[in-house]
Amino acid sequence: MKTIEELEKEIKDVDKELKLVDAEILKLKNKQRELHEKKSSLKLTINKIKSDTLASVDWAAKKYAWSEDVQKTLKDVFNIDSFRPKQLSAINSTLCGQHVIVVMPTGAGKSLCYQLPALVKPGVTLVISPLISLMEDQVRSLKNRNIAAMLMTSISPKAETAAAFNVLKDNKTQIKLLYVTPERLAKSKRFMSNLQKCYAEGRLQRIAIDEVHCCSQWGHDFRPDYKYLGILSTMFPKTPILGLTATATAHVLTDVQKILNIPGCLVIKSTFNRPNLYYKILEKPTSQEDCLAILEKLLKYRYKGESGIIYTHSIKDSEDIAEGLRKRGLRVGCYHANMEADSRSKVHLKWYEKTYQAIVATVAFGMGIDKPDVRFVIHHTISKSMENYYQESGRAGRDGKRAECVTLYRMQDLFKVSTMVFSAFGSIDHLYGMVKYCLNGTFCRRQLIAQHFDEDWGYSDCNKMCDVCSHQNSSIREISLEGHCRVLSSILDNAQTQDTKLTAQKLLDAWYLKGPVPLRHKGKEPNFSRTVGEDVIAYLLTEGYLIEDFHFTAYSTISYIKKGPNMEAVDDESFTLKMPVRKYTEFHLDRPAPKDFYPIVINDVKESRKRKSSTEINGKKSKTILIDD
Repeated sequence: MKTIEELEKEIKDVDKELKLVDAEILKLKNKQRELHEKKSSLKLTINKIKSDTLASVDWAAKKYAWSEDVQKTLKDVFNIDSFRPKQLSAINSTLCGQHVIVVMPTGAGKSLCYQLPALVKPGVTLVISPLISLMEDQVRSLKNRNIAAMLMTSISPKAETAAAFNVLKDNKTQIKLLYVTPERLAKSKRFMSNLQKCYAEGRLQRIAIDEVHCCSQWGHDFRPDYKYLGILSTMFPKTPILGLTATATAHVLTDVQKILNIPGCLVIKSTFNRPNLYYKILEKPTSQEDCLAILEKLLKYRYKGESGIIYTHSIKDSEDIAEGLRKRGLRVGCYHANMEADSRSKVHLKWYEKTYQAIVATVAFGMGIDKPDVRFVIHHTISKSMENYYQESGRAGRDGKRAECVTLYRMQDLFKVSTMVFSAFGSIDHLYGMVKYCLNGTFCRRQLIAQHFDEDWGYSDCNKMCDVCSHQNSSIREISLEGHCRVLSSILDNAQTQDTKLTAQKLLDAWYLKGPVPLRHKGKEPNFSRTVGEDVIAYLLTEGYLIEDFHFTAYSTISYIKKGPNMEAVDDESFTLKMPVRKYTEFHLDRPAPKDFYPIVINDVKESRKRKSSTEINGKKSKTILIDD
């Protein structure tokens, strides 16, 4: 029999062998991961080639068998003389049976891309949308044009629901478009069974998925029921899918194709540039009364007699601001999700007919509105993402005339929003993207929007239609933050030793030698204003030098500030960090807003080389930039 010493020696030998095996397993796992990454990359490349190949087809041509019917329907049914950019391409490609994702800005006419094809070929077009108010508006509008359409939602009366089910079973139905919510597909086996029967009879012409970015967790408005839509391409392989969205980055578009099981499909994108919108950031006062004073001046003077929207953070804010403006003699309505549907409709109608100058609303308002002459959109509080901001501000100027998008910004609003959205996947990153946009005082705001949506507008420049470009400053002041980072780091370390959590305001107090003495640092207070100090805190949050730490109370969620992963670098002697100081530019609250808008026209100069000239568009002068290939 072996002795204990011999057995222990064997154990050590086994341990050595196990370490060697573990090392080999680790190597193999790393190799496996690399191969999976390579495989994914190759698949993405293949899908991109497929998409690019499809995109090279001239989908805007008028040579298709249905082209005459398309033009006739456009004129006779929709009373429209010509298509907007990319609409005809989307219509022809879906009529060809292609799976297509269409990305068009708010107001660019996405709904026509599935409404018109539904009238050109026999069968039923299924329209999936998360927005009941939008579907109600569209069905009402279609019926006014004598187009047979129907809506089925969770709140539809039983008789309407039964009639909608019958549409899918009746091969003699006159209904051309059936609108449903994604929940109906995800949770109703009866609906899916009837849909399969409709497909088996060859009557399911098309599936249109509105707000298709909701499929992706990377999108700004992820909805779990959209995940279920991935089975549609498998269940109905001969039915083309048409996905539509106003806001989607390249990452989101790739994710959407994967989720819907239509990789390598045709992607049709319109430019996100809205050249007639003027973008402006205003400093937000700390008191509600001062905010109301700014809004009062804007509505009474700058936007006198014009229609607009004021977006607020919460239902309470919308009610308080609407009440405050009414007391100042302004005709405004309040709109939020807690109001009865009938009350919301009445407010909407009064605004549409200009009885109300503005609607003070939460983000519940706006989807599907069809009011072209909105001259201003004011954000009383920042949006929760650049995508949301683009969509909300995009409700201005749909008639192509000059309109203004004004955002009131102050650091404290960052935490108002972050404490509401932090639990959603990717929401803090999305919010910080919006904060970066507000903190910017150096780069064209339009270019920041372009970069966010993976675009480069090049010659289609800003045309001085943002506050940065219209007040260009040759001297940009920068603050060196190295020393300030070390001070803030020491304040947070000191608070931790005292078992004290600091909000952003308490951190600012300690930095500016205010508040409890034990929390203050030993040096001098910063040599710039507290407003700039707020910008520094927000900047450090967006850059990962500080992070938010969320804690629940019985009544609310509180955001405390902690050191972020990048704060470790401040002790390095070579560490440098500079922040450009933005300046709030001139903006006259008590003068009428400019009405002139001279769009830039891009001409191709292959045949003749000309210098910058002036041309007439709709009776107005516009700059013409001539590009030499």
